[in-house]
Amino acid sequence: MMKKFLMFFALFAFFLSGLVLPQESFAKKYRNYIIATATPGGTYYPVGVAIATLINIKLAKKGITATAITSAGSGENIQLLKNKEADFAILQGLFGSMAYNGKGLYKKPQKYFYAVTALWPNVEHFSLLKKYVKTGNIMDLKGLHKRFSIGKRGSGTEGSGKVILGALGIKVGKDIYPVYLGYNASIDAMINGRIVGANTPAGPPVAAITRLFAKMGADKVALLNFTDEQLKKIDSHYDVWYRYVIKPGTYPGQDKPVYTIAQPNFLAVRKGVPQKDVYLIVKTIYENLPFLHNIHKATYHMSLENAIKGLPVPLAPGAAKFYKEKGIKIPAKLIAK
Repeated sequence: MMKKFLMFFALFAFFLSGLVLPQESFAKKYRNYIIATATPGGTYYPVGVAIATLINIKLAKKGITATAITSAGSGENIQLLKNKEADFAILQGLFGSMAYNGKGLYKKPQKYFYAVTALWPNVEHFSLLKKYVKTGNIMDLKGLHKRFSIGKRGSGTEGSGKVILGALGIKVGKDIYPVYLGYNASIDAMINGRIVGANTPAGPPVAAITRLFAKMGADKVALLNFTDEQLKKIDSHYDVWYRYVIKPGTYPGQDKPVYTIAQPNFLAVRKGVPQKDVYLIVKTIYENLPFLHNIHKATYHMSLENAIKGLPVPLAPGAAKFYKEKGIKIPAKLIAK
């Protein structure tokens, strides 16, 4: 009910703004920004919708509105920013780092975007049917020889999953047979027995994983752990991952902690968006965090103290201006040149 009310209120605010501004003035001043998220069932989409809704409610009178769109995730989002088909995008720290520095999947540095704010940890959820669980950690995928969903083609899920598995010597196409599905489709396929597991990284609680445990039961499905040694191997390639513990009770029937890994998610903006608007948007986000908290628990991680932690690319000047006003010391590596 809360989400439906917020969406209705946002549409009302958008409609009202069109009535208040004269048509000629509206045409000149109105700016609708596109926020690229990911597939439904994860965390990117509901939080992206919440941010867009907040912008519509608070900034429509200033001529600023926003629309959240679905996408394949970080990989596609970077391309959308490059093509100016999106103005803002939620990105994995890994993809932001690879793209900006021209590493991994990117042969040349992609310098056409800035960071706006850190969001929440992107927590790895590698689920596997219990009958295939041996050690309980990620190496259970080694020699599995079964169909396993690694996310949509071109998605951040696919990209980060392959980096993680590759660092551990788990070969996609040999140890697991890849299936390219979004979060909800992956869970449907597991429930129907068409695949044995899936990778669904997002901020806990992940709606798709909640549905998986509720439907199948904790006696039939498990989330795989990562050892400290495995974390060290993965992080030696890209310095973005860290230890994360999914607490018992996060998912239906989950009575033990899951020792997994996470990387930061962050909001990016393409160069070319007016910095005065970036300033107003980041200011609006941090002056209305309780609004976002009501939409998704993952946003409880968001705070001024965490706003720039783990960011892999320089800050947008408008965002940096806001943080400086709040007394946040910005390191040299995050200052845009």
